[in-house]
Amino acid sequence: MDHMKALFSEIRWSKLKKALLGESCNSNLSSDNARKIDGAHNNDIHIILPAEGTTYPYPKPDAEEVIVLGDPTALCGTSEDENKKRLLQNSTSSTPVSDAYTINGQPGDFAACSNGTTYRLLVDYGKTYLLRIVNAIMNSETFFAISGHNLTVVGTDGTYTKPFVTSFIMITPGQTMDVLVTMDQAPSYYYMAARQFVSENPEVPDFDDSNVTAIIQYRGNYTPPAAPSFPANLPAYHQLGVAYSFLSQFRSLASPEHPVNVPLDITTRMYITVAMNSVVYEDEGTTGTYIASSLNNISFLNPEMDVLQAYYRHVGGVYTTDFPDHPSYYFNFTGYDMPSDVTMQATKVKVLNYNESAEIIFQGTNVQYTPEDHPLHLHGYTFYVIGSGYGVFDNETDPQGFNLVDPPERNTVTVPQNGWVALRFVANNPGGCMAMALSFGSTSHLGMDTVFIVKDGGTPETSILPPPAYMPPCQDPSPIVLEDFSDSVKAW
Repeated sequence: MDHMKALFSEIRWSKLKKALLGESCNSNLSSDNARKIDGAHNNDIHIILPAEGTTYPYPKPDAEEVIVLGDPTALCGTSEDENKKRLLQNSTSSTPVSDAYTINGQPGDFAACSNGTTYRLLVDYGKTYLLRIVNAIMNSETFFAISGHNLTVVGTDGTYTKPFVTSFIMITPGQTMDVLVTMDQAPSYYYMAARQFVSENPEVPDFDDSNVTAIIQYRGNYTPPAAPSFPANLPAYHQLGVAYSFLSQFRSLASPEHPVNVPLDITTRMYITVAMNSVVYEDEGTTGTYIASSLNNISFLNPEMDVLQAYYRHVGGVYTTDFPDHPSYYFNFTGYDMPSDVTMQATKVKVLNYNESAEIIFQGTNVQYTPEDHPLHLHGYTFYVIGSGYGVFDNETDPQGFNLVDPPERNTVTVPQNGWVALRFVANNPGGCMAMALSFGSTSHLGMDTVFIVKDGGTPETSILPPPAYMPPCQDPSPIVLEDFSDSVKAW
């Protein structure tokens, strides 16, 4: 799956090692949902079913199917060698060039190279199907709909949600979503289709305006249509209000079987601005700027040694622990009077005590006059989305509207254009592996990420596990670079 985000959590290394070596293994996962996705650079999807003796908190579907939205970098008709060359040429840029979007590997009927191989899902009238939808697109939030059929959203990011009916979904990079679809239309062919949701200024032309399609094909005896019907309910590219209205519908089940545990006694509060910036540089007496992105005016600089290894081995000089809780400079973040020269490149991290309760407000900005959505992913954690809004966050009035009863639990959330989103979580996953990154590949590449280090909790069960003495071999074309952990304790 192209550029798939790794969404597994709490999986033992011994099991992961077997998986990487191609051996079979079973793993126990803590999420209550029936689905998470493994595959940062993997070609597999792992579906996690409910625990034995339990079932879904909604009517059992008659069948299920995985739907993967992708963005291949291969041109129609190009050879494998040419495709590899294109990937190498793009290896130093923010994201590879995408030629089209795909559904389960195919661009669909509107692409000349694909109209004979468009993905088809054969269905039976009257049956309900569970679609496990994955947005594996590197750099695009995406609208998805099925012609003539409503979708019932029942889960996202490995957690159940209160079911709600919608005519479309908006799914962000790295996100997963479970939807139920009842095949209740006249037997025929119907397009499922997706297109990019563009939160940038409509005057910005630089986006992929292609429409990817697949076909829902009813079984039975009937005359096939000349062409499948296209979903009239698929939103246009720039429909911000429609997208945000969809996102506002998510709620946790908050039931005895699936309780909500929102942190109430907050010990750390952070207010983090999300921005595209210019970084000033000097070269042989000439001053210039280049584009970067930042959190709290810190554009993350990737160190030579990874932060987790440096933290575990007590290696100094790799990072500093002074990532700010608030922006260093306050102004009207969503206005037009923007300051310049306020961004610095650095490898700064935030340190949290084990079991500390954190609240973070992410504030979108209009810096560089390029406001847009920023999907946020928190590696190794889920969090509760307790509120969101437009404009600059007001710390006196906006908290009054926080949802502490049934907020959605997520690992990916959208920071709205020129708006804010509030989340809470408990820091109970020790180590320095808790990276916070914006899911758009381009912005993360430019520095819009940071790292949390969570201290040990005082017991072996609440402390960071040592790295294994044996690391699995990785052969080309794997992009994984493994450090030498020969000085560590025995494998776990």
